[in-house]
Amino acid sequence: MKSINLTQRHRHGGNLRQFSAEVGIPADQLLDFSANLNPLGPPKWLRAEISAHVSELVHYPDPDCDELIKALAEENGCFPDNLLVGNGATELLYLLPRALGVERALIPMPSYADYEDATRLAGIEVEQLFLNTANDFAIDFDRMSERLRPDQLVLLGQPNNPTGRLCDIERLRELVSISPRTYFVIDESFIAFADDGHSLRHERPANVIVVESMTKTYAIPGLRLGYLIADAAIVTQLRRLMPDWTVNSLAQRVGFRALADHEYRRLSREYVVQQRLALSGALADLPGLYVFPGDANFLLLRLDDARMSAGELARRMLKKGVAVRVCDNFKGLDQNYFRVAVRGAQEQDRLCSVLKDILMPGRTGSPRRKTPAIMFQGTGSNAGKSVLTAAMCRILHQDGYDVAPFKAQNMSLNSFVTRQGGEMGRAQVVQAQACRLEPDVCMNPILLKPNSDTGSQVILKGKVCGSMHFSEYTDRRQAMFEVVKESYDTLAAKHQVIVLEGAGSPAEINLKDRDIVNMNMARYADAPVLLVGDIDRGGVFASFVGTMELLCEAERRQVAGFVINRFRGDQSFLTSALEYTLRHTGKPVLGIVPYLAQLGLPEEDSVSFKSGGFKQEMSAIDRVDVAVIDLPHISNFTDFDALSIEPDVHLRIVRSADELGKPDALILPGSKNVLSDLDYLRHGGFAERIASLASTGRCEIVGICGGFQLLGRQISDPHAVESAGTSRTGLGLLPIETVLAPQKITVQTRARHIPSGRELVGYEIHHGRTKALDDSLEIVVRNRDDEMLGGSVYQGRVWGTYLHGVFDADEFRRFFIDGLRRKRGWSAEGRILVRYDLEPALDRLADVVRQTLDIKAIYRRIGL
Repeated sequence: MKSINLTQRHRHGGNLRQFSAEVGIPADQLLDFSANLNPLGPPKWLRAEISAHVSELVHYPDPDCDELIKALAEENGCFPDNLLVGNGATELLYLLPRALGVERALIPMPSYADYEDATRLAGIEVEQLFLNTANDFAIDFDRMSERLRPDQLVLLGQPNNPTGRLCDIERLRELVSISPRTYFVIDESFIAFADDGHSLRHERPANVIVVESMTKTYAIPGLRLGYLIADAAIVTQLRRLMPDWTVNSLAQRVGFRALADHEYRRLSREYVVQQRLALSGALADLPGLYVFPGDANFLLLRLDDARMSAGELARRMLKKGVAVRVCDNFKGLDQNYFRVAVRGAQEQDRLCSVLKDILMPGRTGSPRRKTPAIMFQGTGSNAGKSVLTAAMCRILHQDGYDVAPFKAQNMSLNSFVTRQGGEMGRAQVVQAQACRLEPDVCMNPILLKPNSDTGSQVILKGKVCGSMHFSEYTDRRQAMFEVVKESYDTLAAKHQVIVLEGAGSPAEINLKDRDIVNMNMARYADAPVLLVGDIDRGGVFASFVGTMELLCEAERRQVAGFVINRFRGDQSFLTSALEYTLRHTGKPVLGIVPYLAQLGLPEEDSVSFKSGGFKQEMSAIDRVDVAVIDLPHISNFTDFDALSIEPDVHLRIVRSADELGKPDALILPGSKNVLSDLDYLRHGGFAERIASLASTGRCEIVGICGGFQLLGRQISDPHAVESAGTSRTGLGLLPIETVLAPQKITVQTRARHIPSGRELVGYEIHHGRTKALDDSLEIVVRNRDDEMLGGSVYQGRVWGTYLHGVFDADEFRRFFIDGLRRKRGWSAEGRILVRYDLEPALDRLADVVRQTLDIKAIYRRIGL
C-alpha cells in the first residue's frame, strides 16, 4: 500500500476514487469514514434534475443566481439583498476577511483550518482561543468575552469542526449583543444535522454573518454550493470582491430544487441523530477510546493507547479497508485524535469490528464479515435472472464453495413443497438443486400466488398467512422484511456464499421505497449487483442506462456491472455500445450470455409458458399430440416439462376452443382460482368441446390438482378461499365433489399408480377436499396411507390426480405415452427413451455461463 498523509484526506474533496488509487485499495473495497457528508447520500431526485436540464444548464447559464437567491431569501426569512451565493462555503470564508476591513481575528481552536488560512491570507492578525479538553471542547464564553475587541472578526463553527460541538446559543446571543462592533462569522455548514434551534439565521443580529454549506447537507461536494446571510452593505462589498460566474448553473439548479425538499432534510436529521447515538455507544464500549459528545454527522475520538498513535491506528485500519480522518493537523489536537463520520448501521458495525480487532488483539479474532454474496437483478421481468442465478450457484458449487440461493419475495403460481411441508417458489428449488442442497423455505421466505387482478395468497416461510389485497400487503411488507432478514441470516450462517435473485426491476420508482427484494435486500446482504438485460427483446442498452438513471447514488454504487443475456450474432458489433455504456454509467458489461434454446430447466413463472414456450412443430409421424389448456390462473405449469423432452410427444398450448382439434390427450392443469377458471372454460366454449372429446373415447382427458377438481360434478367454496363463497357445477366428467377448505394441504408424497403399478413421487398443494360420489370412480392413485389421490372413469380415458410432478417419473411417463401410442395403432416403445434429469442441464448451463461471464472479476467483487 502506498504511503499517504492521512491528515490531508479532506484535500480530495470526497473523491473516493482518487483516494482509493492513492492508497492502493479498490474503491468498492474501501469503507470511507473520513468524509463528513450526509450518510443518506444525495437526494433521489438529483440525477433526474441534472438529466432533465443538462442542455439548458450548459447553454443558458444564470450567472447572477437570482432565482436561487429569491428561494433562499424565502427559506431563511430575509431579503435577497442580505444573501450571497458562492462556490461553496469556503469561497465565502476566504472573501469575508478581505471585505470586512478588520485588523485582527479571534478563532477558537481546534477548528476548521481554513478559518485561520483565510484570515492570514488577508493580512489579518489571528489570535487563537484554545478550547479545553477537560470540558469536551465546549466554548468558554467568559474567556472569549475577555478577548473581544471592537473591529474584530470572530470565526466559529456551529457545530464545530472537528469536535462536532454546538455552542450554547443563548450565551452566544448574549455575547453578540454586548459586542456590536465585533463581527461574528458563524459557520453553520453542519447545522442541518443538529437542532435547528441553535441557528442564528432567522434572528440574526446586525453584526452576525451566517455561512451555510449546501454540499454537506445534500452530499454534493462536487457541485460546490454555499451561501451567507449578512447585512446588505457587507453583501455589496463581498460582491465587489467576488469574480463573475463563480457559481455554475448546474449547482444553481440543484440548489433551487434542494430547498423544496424539506422531507429529505427532516429524514437526514433524524437518521443522523439515530446513527450517531448508536455509533457513540458502540465506540464507548471499546477500550482505549474516548468519544467526545457531538451534534454533527461525525464524532471526534481520542486514542488513549500507549502502543500506537491515531496515525498508526488509521494505517492499520486502512489495511482492513476502513479509512478514518487523523486530526493531528488541527491546532489544539495532538497525535492521539481522529474523527469518524456517521454512516449506515452495517458500515458502523464494520468500523467497530475493525477497531475492536486492533485494540483487543488478544481477546478477539478477525471481525466476522457478512457472508460473501452476489445478486442478479434485471431490467425487467423474464430477463433471465433465475437461470443465471442457477448457473452461478452451480459454478460456485463446482469450484468447491458451499453455496445457497435466496430470493426474498417471489410472485409465482409455480410452487413446490419441501420435505417439511413448506411451500416455496419452484425457481429456488431448481437453484437449490444447482447447489445440490435440499430445498429450504428460508431460500424463498415470501411467496405471492396471485388469485385476482389485485390480490394474492401470501405464503410466509412456507405457510399460508392469508389472501391480501395489494394495498394490505404493501402496508405489511416492512414488517415482513424482518422475517426476510431473519431467513437470510439463518441461511447465510450455514453457507459460505449466497447467490441472491431480485424481482422485476429495481427501478420501479413507485415501489422503490417499499422494496424488500431488490436494492434494499442487496444492501442488507452487502451483495454486489449484476444487472441482467435481455437483448433478444431489444433496447437492452437503453434499459441499462435508463435503470441506472432511476437509481439513487447509493443504489448505483451497489451495481457491479451488467450482463447481456440471450445474445445471438457477432459480439464485435456491440463494441461501441459497450464503450458508451461504460462511459455513461461507470459500470462494465461483465458478460454476454448467448441465446440458449431448450435449456431443459423449469421456468420461474408462466411468462415463457404463455408466450409459447412449449411450441413444437408436428413434423414427425410417430408423435402423439398432447394439448394443455392455458387457464387464466394456471399454476404449476412445470408439471408438463418432462413431457416436452420426449421425442415422440408433440406438446402444445391451447388458448381457444378452436385450437383444441383432436389431440390424443388433453390436460387441464392446476389453477389458483378454480371457480373463475371454470367460468372461463364455459364462456370460452371449452366445456362443450371437452365433453365432445370425452364422448368419442379417442382422447385421454387428464386433470391435475385444480384440473382434477374441474373435471368433477361440484366445486364449493363456502369459506371464500378463492371466491366470494360461491358454488359451481363442474364439467361433470368425474363423479367427485370438491369443497375448498381454509387449511391448505402442502406435503411431499410418495404414491402408486394402481393400473400400471408404477411408483410416483411428487407433492400436493391444494385447499380442496375431494370425495367420490359413487362407486363408478376407479381409484387410480393412492398414497402410502392408502388415501385417494386420483380417480378415473371410462377405463382410464378420463382421470385426474392431486399429485404435482406426476409425469416426472420416467417409467410412468413412458406408460402414459405408450398408452396413447396404442390408441393410435402404433407399437409401444416399451422402454424409457429419455430421462427427466436436471443435472445434465444444470452442468451444460454452468459451462456456457462460465465461458461468457468474467468469473474472476465477479469473484473479486464478491471477495472470494
